[in-house]
Amino acid sequence: MKANRFVLGRIGGSHYTHTGGGANYLCLSNNPTYATYHKGTQGWSYIYGSEYEGSGFTGFGRNLLHHDAPCAVCYVSSRGSQLMYPARNDCPPNWTREYWGYLSSGHYGHKHSTEFICVDRNAESVPGSSSGQHGVLLYPTQGICGSLPCPPYVSGRELTCAVCTK
Repeated sequence: MKANRFVLGRIGGSHYTHTGGGANYLCLSNNPTYATYHKGTQGWSYIYGSEYEGSGFTGFGRNLLHHDAPCAVCYVSSRGSQLMYPARNDCPPNWTREYWGYLSSGHYGHKHSTEFICVDRNAESVPGSSSGQHGVLLYPTQGICGSLPCPPYVSGRELTCAVCTK
């Protein structure tokens, strides 16, 4: 059975220079609903749109530098479990691969941590975007030898990932 895929909106998260706020990426709706609110910023928690970084990386098949990153949800009614399988582009036995891509997160030198996510190797961008606003940023993730054994890992090589369902 094929997954139903629908675009929700765009990836959002905390600004890469902020030391606090949320640590994970969110899939934000293109049509938010508001209830009670204060006008203007209050100095609390902020969320920014995301864009691709990693100048010169060609694994996505085209240059996505500074393009905004959309998000999508995949739903397969016959499968109840989902796994993001880092450092592999296939799935464990008896699991179904929905897509594979590259493990991505914020930059290691920025002032807050982000969640690792699997960005599809055929990544898309929000139409009309490429202005470099630098909110929350997505970088391909590279393995570093040390506690991570080399071999089988190769220091500095971009890691793949797969999203699997069962």
